[in-house]
Amino acid sequence: MTTSDVFSDLDSTNAWQEELYVHLHQNPELSMMETETAAEITRRLEGFGYDVQQIGGGVVGVMANGEGPTVLFRADIDALPVKETTGLPYASTRTATDAEGNDVPVMHACGHDFHITAGLGAAELLSKHKDAWQGTYIALFQPGEETAAGAKSMVNDGLADKIPKPDVAIGQHVLAAPSAGKVGTVAGPMLSTAASLKVTVYGKGSHGSMPHLGIDPVVLAASIVMRLQTIVSREIAPSQFGVVTVGSLQAGTKANIIPDHATLLLNIRAYDTDVREKLIAGIERIVKAECQASGSPQEPEIELFDAYPLTDNDATVTEKITQAFIDHFGDDRVETLAPLPASEDFSNIPNALGVPYSYWGLGGFPEGEKTLPNHNPGFAPVMQPTLKTGTEAAVTAALAYLGK
Repeated sequence: MTTSDVFSDLDSTNAWQEELYVHLHQNPELSMMETETAAEITRRLEGFGYDVQQIGGGVVGVMANGEGPTVLFRADIDALPVKETTGLPYASTRTATDAEGNDVPVMHACGHDFHITAGLGAAELLSKHKDAWQGTYIALFQPGEETAAGAKSMVNDGLADKIPKPDVAIGQHVLAAPSAGKVGTVAGPMLSTAASLKVTVYGKGSHGSMPHLGIDPVVLAASIVMRLQTIVSREIAPSQFGVVTVGSLQAGTKANIIPDHATLLLNIRAYDTDVREKLIAGIERIVKAECQASGSPQEPEIELFDAYPLTDNDATVTEKITQAFIDHFGDDRVETLAPLPASEDFSNIPNALGVPYSYWGLGGFPEGEKTLPNHNPGFAPVMQPTLKTGTEAAVTAALAYLGK
């Protein structure tokens, strides 16, 4: 049996995958609350003959098949608090209570339903054709990617001690580009490192007609917003990538009241961890300096949260997988991606395990047709050939190491 024989059952696998995809799309679950999704994944993996464990809110299936390399394939499983507007006949109408106790709509607006389904399809095909490969295959389904909590949760729950150490880790994400039916790879930075910051600055409340008796935190916050623009434009080299975004500025309750504090929510992105640290240091310096210049009565509070690592693909692994994709799909279906400013927590797993990794893009929209970005309420990649291509890509990448 050759590695190409693994795909002989692809059509029958695709049949149940389409049904499962519809089910997952209609029944999304928020980050770190994926109980039904995890149960479905567990049932499927056990049916395929994997040794299955629940680790840190995720699910891991291990299939040992003789001597050889160990490959870990990761898929994320959570959805977003987004109200779906795709118009699909199987659109989600589900709501849930979030971590703050709010009732919110829930949607697979980032394509994780595709990731789950393709990951399970790959797991089945490999289980049915063990004569074509040897080694150990680890199918890992991770919770909480959208909050950067899931990979850390699995690592903190002893992932490294509960699974065989992989030689390589791989993963994929459905994107607006390349076009449906294609995959895209890139060595080096593929997704940016990111973090969010909550900054609270303090003033002195007063009547709107008596500003001289107060310290206006609105003016202070506005000064900070303007000054922050100089970090990227004047402190980061033009050849480097960095973004500082102020996504929220909240202060006050009425037009004639000067409030006593203001809160800013910031987000940063970079393709280099040193740049990331420079951005954070610049924000802290500017916030403290502007508070001092305004005569703020107390020190600002700066909280870092939702920190994402850099996704920095190993060059050797990426070259090997790219060649396997070209051999399987052909040159015309394999593209070189430009780095994306979005972020992922996937690399927290191989980084914790001390293994190289590669992460690639999977097309979800037909060429020439309207595309929408991930997290948009209308995000609706076509079911096929996306599912089929994603399944083939996962298997092909694994067989680049496990194939006889």
